[in-house]
Amino acid sequence: MTPPSYLTGLVGSGIGPSLSPALHEREADRHGLRLLYRTLDLDVLGGGPESAGRLVRAAHAVGFDGLNITHPCKQLVIQHLDALAPEAEALGAVNTVVFAGGRSTGHNTDVTGFAQSFARGLPGAPTDRVVQLGAGGAGAAVGHALLTLGTDRLTVSDADPDRAGALADALNRRFGPGRAAAAALSGLPAVLAGADGLVHATPTGMAAHPGLPLPAALLRPDLWVAEVVYRPLETELLSRARGLGCRTLDGGGMAVFQAADAFRLFTGHEPHTEDMLDDFAALAAGPAQ
Repeated sequence: MTPPSYLTGLVGSGIGPSLSPALHEREADRHGLRLLYRTLDLDVLGGGPESAGRLVRAAHAVGFDGLNITHPCKQLVIQHLDALAPEAEALGAVNTVVFAGGRSTGHNTDVTGFAQSFARGLPGAPTDRVVQLGAGGAGAAVGHALLTLGTDRLTVSDADPDRAGALADALNRRFGPGRAAAAALSGLPAVLAGADGLVHATPTGMAAHPGLPLPAALLRPDLWVAEVVYRPLETELLSRARGLGCRTLDGGGMAVFQAADAFRLFTGHEPHTEDMLDDFAALAAGPAQ
């Protein structure tokens, strides 16, 4: 009997080093499924972020079962979908698209992915006051996750002040007035001075965007630091923070947990999350592509 087969992929920019193909294909093997996972890299295909919608439509037309969506397309892709799951609609960001019944439906597994990773990797970390860098698609998910986890006051900062303000407003509408606020990048020294932790949710630190997202002098030993970038796993931000003695959380756990939730959406099969974590550790230990 031929096992069920699935065609899936990832749409984004600079995604050559992504571990998503191997994570999904290895998990499918454990279930006795045939799953092919392809990267649709905007940098390779020659299209800007605005071409994400065209890629989604083309994938649907040629028979893909689903797609993951990453930077910089998580918000741009929404207008090209037939429907949104409640969580994706609340966030205004999509990281997973499922094609079924002739329709494309956007989901977001980043929220649960970050929440599970945080609980596993930073147990007991204080979350009364948290500063978040980045208000894009990943930032929207992380912000919702942090307030769900119990953060009392989240301060969001972004290179685009309007985007930071819009995310803070959306969070306050969902979680209650005063739970979130926007701050200019110039105000980071003041807000970080009174913060328990820092979450970084911009592309800075990725293989294609090396560097630090803020001055290292703003870090201090009693500040925990969480990262969403996972390729490389040890970003310059995490390296500097660990050197100071900060508790840190790399982006690997979020990558695995969101992938596990996406795998469930694509196939209907319950993922072996612990095995996927082991797969990730083995893959991440290899050379960056």
